[in-house]
Amino acid sequence: MLQKFRKVQRVLVYVLILNLAVAFAKIVYGNLTGALSMSADGYHSLFDGTSNIIGLAGSAIAAHPPDKEHPYGHQKYETVASFFIALLLIFVGVEILQNALKRFLIPTMPEVTAVSFLVVLGTMGINYLVTRYEYGQGESLRSQVLIADSMHTRSDIYVSLSVMVSLIAIKLGFPIIDPIVALIISFIIFRAGYGIIKESSKSLLDMSRIEENEICQLVMGVEGVMDCHHIRTRGSMGDVKVDMHVLVQPDMPLGEAHLLSHKVSKKLKAEYKDISDVVVHLEPSIRQPQKSNSKKTS
Repeated sequence: MLQKFRKVQRVLVYVLILNLAVAFAKIVYGNLTGALSMSADGYHSLFDGTSNIIGLAGSAIAAHPPDKEHPYGHQKYETVASFFIALLLIFVGVEILQNALKRFLIPTMPEVTAVSFLVVLGTMGINYLVTRYEYGQGESLRSQVLIADSMHTRSDIYVSLSVMVSLIAIKLGFPIIDPIVALIISFIIFRAGYGIIKESSKSLLDMSRIEENEICQLVMGVEGVMDCHHIRTRGSMGDVKVDMHVLVQPDMPLGEAHLLSHKVSKKLKAEYKDISDVVVHLEPSIRQPQKSNSKKTS
C-alpha cells in the first residue's frame, strides 16, 4: 500500500509542474491582452496545481498503515482530498462567473494576436497529454484522487476549446462573445466539481459498491458454500471492504470451515481488483425436516 501511494505522489508532482507552467502562460498573456476568457482558463489551470497539492497531502496521510485509532487504515483521507478539490473547483467557478458578469457591465476590446492562438493550442496539447497520463495512472494504481484530478484536467481541454472560439469571435469584431464564453467555462467547472463530489460521496457515506446478487452468485461457486446472505460492501476505488454471511454444513469441521472462508475471500479478490478486505461470517445451514404423510394411529 505504501508503494502505491508513493507512485501516486510521484504522478501528482509531475502533473503539478506541468499545470503551473500552463497556468502562468495563460494568465500572463491573458492579462497582457485583456482576454478575459484566456485569463479565466489560466486561473482554472492554476487551480489544477492547487488541487495537486491537496492531492499530495491527502495521499501522504492515506499512506499511513492501520493503527489503534484507525484499524481500517487511512485510505479515506484520499477521498477527503478529492472532496476538497471539488469544493475549491466550484469556488474558482464562482470567481470566473463574477468576472464575466462584470465584463457585461463594462465592455472592453481585448487584444488578439497570432501568439494568442499559439498559447491556447500549446496549452491544449499539454493538457491532453497530462489528462491521458494521469487518468491512466489513476486506473492502474486504483487511486481516486488521481482519477478526480484527471477529470478536472480533462475539463481544461474543453475550456481551452471555448477560449479558442472566443478569440476567433473577438478577431471578427464580436467582443461580447468573450464574457459569454467565460460564463460557459464557469458552468463547465461547476459540472466537473459536482462529478467529483458525487463520486467522493459514495465512499464518505459508505454507499454500496458492488451488487449483492453479483457477489452471492460468485461465492456460490465455491465448493462447500450452501448459501449466502447479508452481503455488505463499502469503501472507495482500490479499497473496497466486504462482509457477508456464508452458510455451510452444520457438521463441517472447524478447520475446513476456516479454509472455506479463505477460499471465498481469495475468489472475490481475484474477481474484483478493488476489494482489499473480506470478512466471512460462517453459519450452519439448518434444513427443515421433511413432513411425514402418515397419520398417527391410536
